[in-house]
Amino acid sequence: MAKLFKFNLLVLVVIAIIAGVALGSFLPSFVVRIFVTFNGLFSNFLAFIIPLLIVGLITPAIDELGKGAGKWLAVTAGIAYASTIVAGLLSWGTSMVFWPRLLTGNHVTELADPESGLLTPWFTIDMPPMFGVMSALVFAFVVGVALTQFDAPALHQVFTDFREVINIVISKVIVPLLPVYIFGIFLNMTYAGQVWAVIRSFFWVVVVVFALTIIYLFIQYGVAGLIARKNPLPMMRAMMPAYATALGTSSSAATIPVTLRSAIKAGVSQNVASFVIPLCATIHLAGSTIKITGFALAIMVMFGLQISPPVILGLIFLLGIAMVAAPGVPGGAIVTAAALLESQLGFSPEQVGLMIATYIAIDSVGTAANVTGDGAIAVIVDKFAGHPGHVDLGLHLPTDDSAPTTA
Repeated sequence: MAKLFKFNLLVLVVIAIIAGVALGSFLPSFVVRIFVTFNGLFSNFLAFIIPLLIVGLITPAIDELGKGAGKWLAVTAGIAYASTIVAGLLSWGTSMVFWPRLLTGNHVTELADPESGLLTPWFTIDMPPMFGVMSALVFAFVVGVALTQFDAPALHQVFTDFREVINIVISKVIVPLLPVYIFGIFLNMTYAGQVWAVIRSFFWVVVVVFALTIIYLFIQYGVAGLIARKNPLPMMRAMMPAYATALGTSSSAATIPVTLRSAIKAGVSQNVASFVIPLCATIHLAGSTIKITGFALAIMVMFGLQISPPVILGLIFLLGIAMVAAPGVPGGAIVTAAALLESQLGFSPEQVGLMIATYIAIDSVGTAANVTGDGAIAVIVDKFAGHPGHVDLGLHLPTDDSAPTTA
């Protein structure tokens, strides 16, 4: 069952959306209230678990980034972070050009609120988080960086084990229940008569965001080609197997062996590729950042929310850090970002649910952009290494076809 949810989450989400739209127009209110009740409980659980998720995933990820490769770790991480931030800024600028035009006349003032009006839950259970989202981010960053500075095997193991606990919660609880939650969201929207405006509007949002991920790949390889003095088009062609594999798996981790072979075929030395590709599969999520930023701004335009440039800029920079936790779990990027959407942008649970549904609907597109962009970073690091075939970067990873168990 776990494999079913892992590899067919897209299918389940599509079914949930279609079923919610189809059934919401004629199901009686007492049936809708059952799913309203579930959504209320699930939203409260997400609010409780997300700060723990941030600590459990980001802390050991930062800890592990501090080991092994010295200055090449810093160089690769810096390029990857810069690429992610530029992707977010590009998505922001594109959104401000297109969304006011494409979404004109499709404003949605509110979704059916499961806690008021006709659609009220049968009961609610409060699950206050142990600490806030920003506190979790600061704690994860401070502790993660501190752990790289001294040898504390017991403390390292504590956070590594806690990461496994969080991964189990996500893979066994959150991800399997996401389709039910999304079904409830679209059921409520259809019952309230608002779903068609949202679907009609988001069709063009999806088209533009997909096109933007392709454009950004050309930008990445254009820059890599200039730095390495290579033709970017052959390098991009060499990376196409990785792009296609990621479209099928929706997993950066599972695609690592293919990405590694593709990067070597693109002209990256095996030593550099063996270091950069697995590392970037964990820290470089430019495609995911394009999607999250674009979808979030589309929802803000549709719902008439105020778009504050400092807040959006802060969100993009925080996404660059928070996304470090994303590749290790299915749907991890949007689950991790959900906390920032609520804390930074003031999204309601219904708006977060809409983000989750739209994001997962084209999840593989972002993943494919992520892993293909990893090849461009590998080309740049290979050039900076000078004589990469003879440079020991301090970390050697297998290049066979066995997929790693973690990102």
